[in-house]
Amino acid sequence: MRKAGLNIEEVKNKIRDLKGREVALNINRGRKKFDTLNGIIKDVYPSVFTIENQSAQLQTFSYYDVLCGNVIFL
Repeated sequence: MRKAGLNIEEVKNKIRDLKGREVALNINRGRKKFDTLNGIIKDVYPSVFTIENQSAQLQTFSYYDVLCGNVIFL
């Protein structure tokens, strides 16, 4: 469910401001499974953003995932 008070442009702007910085994420994988990911926001695209972890693997997330609370910045 979407968080009240935020819109997609605000989420995009906040993530653009964090580009190049180290972040920690809590990711809801479904069925009460949560993963924690530490990495650097590598690139910001119109629909998605990528995070590179310590082992140089890229993970891609959409802004909608953040808006709905499936991806939470810690």
